[in-house]
Amino acid sequence: MKAPLLLFFLGFIASSYAQDLELELFASNLESPVNIKHAGNDKLYVVERDGFIKIINADGTIESTLFLDIDSKVINTGSERGLLGLAFHPDYASNGYFFVNYINNSGNTVISRFSRNTINPLLADPDSELIILSYDQPYTNHNGGDLAFGADGYLYISSGDGGSGGDPDNYGQNTLSLLGKILRLDINITTSTENYTIPSTNPFVGNTNFRAEIWAYGLRNPWKFSFDRLNGDLWIADVGQNNFEEINRVSAAEAAAGINYGWRCYEANAPYNTNGCGDVSTYTFPIDGYSHTDDGLFKCSITGGYRYRGLEYSGFEGWYFFADYCSQEIGYLVYDDTTDTWTKTLNLFTGNWSAFGEAYNGELYISDLSSGNIYKITDTTLSIGEDLSSNISIYPNPSETIVNINFGTTSNKNIDVTISIYDIQGHLVKSIQRNNHIIQQINTSDLSTGIYILKIGSKTGAQTSHKLVIN
Repeated sequence: MKAPLLLFFLGFIASSYAQDLELELFASNLESPVNIKHAGNDKLYVVERDGFIKIINADGTIESTLFLDIDSKVINTGSERGLLGLAFHPDYASNGYFFVNYINNSGNTVISRFSRNTINPLLADPDSELIILSYDQPYTNHNGGDLAFGADGYLYISSGDGGSGGDPDNYGQNTLSLLGKILRLDINITTSTENYTIPSTNPFVGNTNFRAEIWAYGLRNPWKFSFDRLNGDLWIADVGQNNFEEINRVSAAEAAAGINYGWRCYEANAPYNTNGCGDVSTYTFPIDGYSHTDDGLFKCSITGGYRYRGLEYSGFEGWYFFADYCSQEIGYLVYDDTTDTWTKTLNLFTGNWSAFGEAYNGELYISDLSSGNIYKITDTTLSIGEDLSSNISIYPNPSETIVNINFGTTSNKNIDVTISIYDIQGHLVKSIQRNNHIIQQINTSDLSTGIYILKIGSKTGAQTSHKLVIN
């Protein structure tokens, strides 16, 4: 992971404005949404900065009752404070635990556990708070604030460098401070003094020069991070200072050695303040990123997303999505395994993008802080062919025992495609080869009541997807 000192941002990849992705309005009328998570089902849980969590159902409707209201505990003055992060325990379905990251009324970070209401699963118990960890914030900005569970079952927390500008107290490199770090905690075991324990595999356990909670350090403001659900890689989008935004990727094996991402010595891989810093070889630099002023439209603040691992849009497979708050662009990185390089593409939209969300089935969503809208990210090129996709109809839908797929024209009669049906969790439940009939009947009597994705795909990888409802 040690990268050479190379300013790849300056013209490294020409930005493309080819509109090959599209936003589909999913939900609206939220207030300052800053985090989107799922709880192992087809609902999305949206964090509002003022201290509320709301539930969005699979059809885009918003539950009328708040899931959680901790407005009285949260300070939301200043654009970077408030209720910021949410993560559901891997065993949430059975234990009802979830975790939040917020700035309290004293202006400091609090990581807390709450419990689901024992009677109504659509409500949380606001009186169930168990504070896991808290630490002081010297300024009002750069709070980080994201939370996620890794495949190892541990809770990861992103913390900013404490704020102001230029990290005046050098918290990013201060290994006895929790600021400017990714932290990793075992929240399933407590001690006599703490409501968590330190995983024995944390990289700095036993080193008196480091806080044992630290998993990685040298970060400025890791506003959003995520895990690749396919391989467990950790992706961190770190908001830059004056010139560069950065995207970091690290495997669990690499991170176990303890990684220093370089801030404030380096902003991305450009020297920033190298006074007292080590050799360049001791820092890990981003795999990509962009310049504020030399990469097309003016940019200022990266919002990290996810690698796409959903089922509806095969063309997105493996793409890492991100966005910039100022330019309003949504971008993605695509890996070329032949050249071992990442290619960056930027698409211009309208919105102050504050968070990405990954649904339980791997589909991706994005929130606009200003409008309060939540959009689904879709693929405009999703089709087997213009003639085929434009003529396909599926009926009856909802279905009970039989669904008909009308391929529309005799010219589509011999196209070699496979018909696949996935449940809402992304599991393949039925696969049928296309026959030579214009209208092909599919038996759905063996499917349980619910929502499914019916995907029609060719051997070349092109596909079209449809929502199928079974009554």
